[in-house]
Amino acid sequence: MSHAYRAVGWNRQKRLYDLATGLGVVLFLGFFVGGGLWRYPDATVETLLIRGLGTAAILLLHVILSIGPLCRLDQRFLPLLYNRRHLGVTFFLLALAHGAFSIVQFHALGDTNPLVSVLTSNGRFDSVSGFPFQPLGLAALVIFFLMAATSHDFWLANLTAPVWKALHMMVYVAYGLVLLHVALGALQSETAPFYGWLLGLGAVWVFGLQIVAGWRESRLDRGRSEALDSEGFLEVCSVAEIPDARARIVCLAEERVAVFRYGDKISAVSNVCQHQNGPLGEGRVVDGCIVCPWHGFQYDPATGTSPPPFTEKIPTFRVRVSSGRVWVHPQANPAGTRVEPAIVAEATGEAGV
Repeated sequence: MSHAYRAVGWNRQKRLYDLATGLGVVLFLGFFVGGGLWRYPDATVETLLIRGLGTAAILLLHVILSIGPLCRLDQRFLPLLYNRRHLGVTFFLLALAHGAFSIVQFHALGDTNPLVSVLTSNGRFDSVSGFPFQPLGLAALVIFFLMAATSHDFWLANLTAPVWKALHMMVYVAYGLVLLHVALGALQSETAPFYGWLLGLGAVWVFGLQIVAGWRESRLDRGRSEALDSEGFLEVCSVAEIPDARARIVCLAEERVAVFRYGDKISAVSNVCQHQNGPLGEGRVVDGCIVCPWHGFQYDPATGTSPPPFTEKIPTFRVRVSSGRVWVHPQANPAGTRVEPAIVAEATGEAGV
């Protein structure tokens, strides 16, 4: 988190992460090309490199698409989410290199512009084995380019979070295009069904994870049917159900609310981080601030404001504790509104508002 835009905010963890990613890519390509030359002595290095880059890209794409739902299912995967942008840019470079080498090898030696050749050289739309699969890969690459080019927080801030997120959700459209590109392209020359099954299992894995994570989270969004008290507060849980420095996420008035306990205080804020809509309730309170588990954005639990010089703000909610039970008013206060925390009386289980 920074109050000024920088090209890349590298720290020791990110350097190690990028080093491991780069080394893994180099080793994979080395083994792929080397193994290919050993198995197929007549194959050219260029052809093997094209396939190696494409294989590395699609494997990395499956990893990237798995990180989000895995983090919702198990917080131990959060370190991967913290560095997912770096993986995304690495994937795009692999895909770009795959596309560039393919265009040069198959479309750059004629009189037609190579990009025009990709789009017009094959018109066999009525044939599965001869379908023009290359335009599908090119369309996916365009989407991935837009995502990679807008990956920096500068674009997130200037496009606004809803527009930025809508753009980056196009990854699933691009993923579908990639599946068709591979199925109608490389797999048409494979006689063994193993690769087709592997591609299908990858798709089942990605979409299955999304369904399971969505089903698990849907329980939070069903809201609460308990009656409001005379002042409009709703009972959400007991004090004991909230670990110290952590939160309990509840759904009130169709909005997720994170109810944090820190020491003898309890505060409630919107569960949505202003950075990338990260789940604040899955984070913790560190040095008096809620820390988003995705990218470390911080908020004062009593005011919903980020510490200076940062300016992010989130809505807050009124909270009270009575007889060891936590009550929250479902009406959100404007973002940045200070709400006095409810004080827990540990000895008696009573508290003030």
